[in-house]
Amino acid sequence: MLDMGCCCCTPQEQWIEDAAKGKPSPFRAEQPRVIDMLESFDCTPPVIDVERARYFTESMRETEGQHLTLRWAKALMNVARKMPVYIEDTQLIVGRLGRDHCRYGILYPELDGDFYKSVLDDFATRENPPIRVMDEDIKVIVDEIGAYWNGKTYHHELFKKMPERCKHMAYGDQEGLQPRYVVAESSSLRSSLQWVLDFDKVLKLGFKGVKENARRRLEALDQKDPYNIVNRIPFLEAVMLTCDAVVLWAHRHAELAREKAAVEKDPVRRQELLEISERCDWVPENPARTFHEAVQAHWFAQAFSRLEQRTGCIISNGRMDQQLISYYRHDMESGILTEKKALEILGCMWCQMAQFIELPLSPGVMDTQAGFAHWEAVTIGGQTPDGQDATNELTYLLLRSKREFPTHYPDLAVRVHTRSPKRYLWDIAETIKQGQGYPKLVNDEELIPRMLAKGAPVSEVYDYVVSGCNETRLINRESYMSPGTQVNLCAALELTLRNGRLKKFGDELFTFETGDPCTFKTWEEFWNAYVAQQNNLITTAFVLQDTIHHTRAKYFASPLASGLHNLCVESCVDLNSDQAPEGALDLAFFDAIGFGTLVDSLSVIKKLVYEEGVITMQELLEALDCNFEGKEALQAMLQRAPRFGNGDDYADNLYKQVEKSALDFTGYYAKQYGVQPIEIRTTSVTANVPHGKFVSAMPNGRKAWTPLSDGSSPSHGSDVNGPTAVLLSQYKSTNWNAPNRACRLLNMKIAPKTVEGDEGTQKLVDLFRSFIDLRVWHLQINVINRETMLAAQKDPHKYRNLVVRIAGYSAYFVDLNTDLQNDLIDRTEQQSV
Repeated sequence: MLDMGCCCCTPQEQWIEDAAKGKPSPFRAEQPRVIDMLESFDCTPPVIDVERARYFTESMRETEGQHLTLRWAKALMNVARKMPVYIEDTQLIVGRLGRDHCRYGILYPELDGDFYKSVLDDFATRENPPIRVMDEDIKVIVDEIGAYWNGKTYHHELFKKMPERCKHMAYGDQEGLQPRYVVAESSSLRSSLQWVLDFDKVLKLGFKGVKENARRRLEALDQKDPYNIVNRIPFLEAVMLTCDAVVLWAHRHAELAREKAAVEKDPVRRQELLEISERCDWVPENPARTFHEAVQAHWFAQAFSRLEQRTGCIISNGRMDQQLISYYRHDMESGILTEKKALEILGCMWCQMAQFIELPLSPGVMDTQAGFAHWEAVTIGGQTPDGQDATNELTYLLLRSKREFPTHYPDLAVRVHTRSPKRYLWDIAETIKQGQGYPKLVNDEELIPRMLAKGAPVSEVYDYVVSGCNETRLINRESYMSPGTQVNLCAALELTLRNGRLKKFGDELFTFETGDPCTFKTWEEFWNAYVAQQNNLITTAFVLQDTIHHTRAKYFASPLASGLHNLCVESCVDLNSDQAPEGALDLAFFDAIGFGTLVDSLSVIKKLVYEEGVITMQELLEALDCNFEGKEALQAMLQRAPRFGNGDDYADNLYKQVEKSALDFTGYYAKQYGVQPIEIRTTSVTANVPHGKFVSAMPNGRKAWTPLSDGSSPSHGSDVNGPTAVLLSQYKSTNWNAPNRACRLLNMKIAPKTVEGDEGTQKLVDLFRSFIDLRVWHLQINVINRETMLAAQKDPHKYRNLVVRIAGYSAYFVDLNTDLQNDLIDRTEQQSV
């Protein structure tokens, strides 16, 4: 039990304490419909629904040998025609993808069908995460669906084509089922990278208009050209067929609503059902006319994208305050909408999002995206396409909606810039102070210049959207969709310290010998050996990325997303192709894992071993080899070396040096390996936990097999000079002149007492201003008491609704495995701002 007498609690912590005493939700009085729906499914174990997989597989079996994008469209039409449709008893926004009245997830057998047989035996009884599988569905999944995809999945083909050096570093078995986190791949966990649909087309043209655009492009083609016959014509036919599928799916909801209205006894609900039928008959086929129609059309497109493929943990929602503002203003002025009704409509959409769960089937998903990760980012704020501040009344309503919807859906991303209004920053701070970890902040002052430097048109950069964890997209300019790789930087350091070996694998020569570090006389010798090991891992990542990019193009298609992309329609190229459409901005990446742990460890070696000589390399290696057992005094001394995250020039310059070495190598060699221009990110999500399990003790005092630092955040406990110093380190460690640097993910944890009251809110606003001025890419903040998380470990039932920020998304604390829970608990809790 959290001791309320000795610490300040957040609103979320207070809700949990009140609920334990039987008090109702504080939001029930204002939004009873939404809270009723939320409480009917919240925190329940999700159920696997097999219908999408069944009908998708049925069609793919019948269309073997045909053009891939057209096959995909036919499969989506089969799903739209045959999959059951549902309308919940009180919902105003319809469009479920699975079972009624529960949290649910669907299967993507084209991605991971070869896992089904091996994972289903214990699936229903797994302690974490708890997922339900109906007994009658297991036979269908294994014998009907999985049997067809056995040997046909992308994962199966990728592992078969993967060069031996990549298999050696990425997997520890002969089937590619058990990840080995030295150089890891994430492409078999999802069909593509994160993405954002062009929702403006859905709202302003409707799918009838999108289909008409494809038809005009088709008519303009030379019908006798063999290339057109084989490639462009079937692509455009696929786009048109997919538009028909979305419309058919919506019309089936309209028909069901009329059927339910005919037998509904409550006149109020009967009228709601009749209005639902009218909306579904009109949108998303036609342009939206009202706010309610626009939200419904938006959700139909968002939901159908989830049927299309498993896209980097869900398609994001784009700039909803910009897309919906004209409908909102019109309806408010005409008197057909109130603020309260708009909040209810949005809440109904959030409930639809919250019930759809991305199910972790493979070990890699469960390791790197723990807690049912989701990134259906709603982007608000920022600037208009002509560079003016974009905040409007809907921006503030969406922030309020998040404060009054007590769960972690949707993911909310706020764009900020030097001219962001104080009221906007204040509302952001008040929302963060709720204690559920959202919204995340992304910085126009960093992002817009970076996109311009990479060749994005100035006419488009101000309209960027947040997509996925902390990534961004120009939705009619970018097209690269192949998921990237992960490089374990701390493994590179251990390979240097152990002369090409990792303690995890004994005496096996894992890479190559760079020399006994005890023989190195200077820091430069050690540094050169480290860079050689690091570059070897990066080279493996390049080779793996090239294999991924060309393999997945033969296995995935997205006629919905491609049909909403200007360049794809004009070039008749699917987004999942390895051929970029003409005019696209195409960039690949790899994620550098464990940066903070690495930099602090290098600081120890450079400062204490080579410059001050207070410890020999042999003494350091002996301490590492025994995991500091009996060497606690030495461990404490090592932890006093300069550490990243304190505004310390020594450590910050080391970070910059490591990053520069990787940027230089990447910039020089990427194209020679046949891959796209490659960028370096530090977006670990939860991969820092499993990556840590392959790394023994580190010179910064970290014990063996424990988590590495996450994202670009400092190592746990190392940032002792406050959050502004953390931001300063981010600024000073950045290679501002490097064209191939990409997003940095930054987590902070702040004690609630520190930001209590209006004075605390102002402290957060001031912190945001520093974040903006220092041009830091991304920031997300957990405002939570450490004692609360410790209490939740002891009493998970009481704290089942406790939401925490992970890495670009929030999740229920009790849905996380113990290692990740401890990782969150151990993050530095800032006591001053």
